[in-house]
Amino acid sequence: MSCGFVTCGPNEALVVSGCCYGKPLLVPGGRVFVWPIVQQVQKISLNTMTLQVESPTVYTSQGVPISVTGIAQVKIQGQNEEMLSTACEQFLGKGEHEIHNIALVTLEGHQRAIMGSMTVEEIYKDRKKFSKTVFEVASSDLVNMGITVVSYTLKDIRDEEGYLKALGMARTAEVKRDARIGEAEARRDAQIREAIAEEQRMAARFLNDADIAKAQRDFELKKAAYDVEVQTKKAEAEMAFELQAAKTKQRIMEEQMQVKVVERTQEIAVQAQEMLRRERELDATVRRPADAEKYRLEKMAEANKMRLVMEAEAEAEAIKIRGEAEASAIDARAKAEASQMTKKAAAWNEYGNAAMVDMMLETLPKVAAEVAAPLSQAKKITMVSSGNGQIGAEKLTEEVLNIVTRVPDLVKTLTGVDIAKSVHAA
Repeated sequence: MSCGFVTCGPNEALVVSGCCYGKPLLVPGGRVFVWPIVQQVQKISLNTMTLQVESPTVYTSQGVPISVTGIAQVKIQGQNEEMLSTACEQFLGKGEHEIHNIALVTLEGHQRAIMGSMTVEEIYKDRKKFSKTVFEVASSDLVNMGITVVSYTLKDIRDEEGYLKALGMARTAEVKRDARIGEAEARRDAQIREAIAEEQRMAARFLNDADIAKAQRDFELKKAAYDVEVQTKKAEAEMAFELQAAKTKQRIMEEQMQVKVVERTQEIAVQAQEMLRRERELDATVRRPADAEKYRLEKMAEANKMRLVMEAEAEAEAIKIRGEAEASAIDARAKAEASQMTKKAAAWNEYGNAAMVDMMLETLPKVAAEVAAPLSQAKKITMVSSGNGQIGAEKLTEEVLNIVTRVPDLVKTLTGVDIAKSVHAA
């Protein structure tokens, strides 16, 4: 590289570093003398970059997903030496495409963050506020990279849920409503002006009619005054006639009233006699028989009461007598049974074994009868014999007798009394 001047256009800046420079020399849009080998010169673009910032499906503060597209114009600021120096530190040696991507990612992040902090209505209805917020936040961040945000504009808002369409429909309805209200107000104002004009027209007409009516009234008053005089005389004549006729009619009505008074007095007297007759008839046919029946029922009730009282007293007396008789009978029966038991005990003591033998002899037929009772109920008895001994009824009788002879042994086993011994002793 030969020594000499190096130039650049207004959309570029020269960065000279090396010998003679403690820090790089920045030359935006101009020329500079460069020594080869000991000095190095580089260029950085100052072109304005257009960024299309896409933020698809971002949830707003209400949780509604929307997509936003913004258009931003950014560039490396060449007029500010400090910002140009910062940009050189960040982007020197990188192509314009790389700078473009870095600025785009930064802007897209800020755009998404601001979308998440606002509602759909705020973004949709106040785009200027949204654009200003993104512009301010992104500028404060990109300025640290030496990049200036020239402008930012919200290009498009979309959603897949139909939320914005609903907002548009609501706004359309509002506009239509306002249009109808405006039309109604215009129609109202027109009608008011028509009414005012009609009122003025009618006022003029009424004023004219009032003049006509006033003249007509004066005529009618004068005519009425004349008519009053005529009618007064005519009425006086008619009233005199009607007064006389009324007096005559009043006398006739007074006579008729006197006749009616007499007739009414007679009717009242007849009604009083009829009431007296009916009162006496009522006493004869209803009250006196009712009193007699009442007296009869009262006497019957008293007699029935006395009968019930006497029956109750007789029943109580009979119960008392019957109780005393039953008590006497129970006492006598108890005494008789006690005497009998005493005598029986004495007899037992006196007779001893003989009594026992006697009871045994009385009981044995009963025992035999009880033993033979099941046999008497049998319809058929089958007896098997080996050929030795008795058979038939004789065998059956023998079996019964064997059971009876075992009774003394059973009694001895149960009571300890030897009946056979007692019999021999007796």
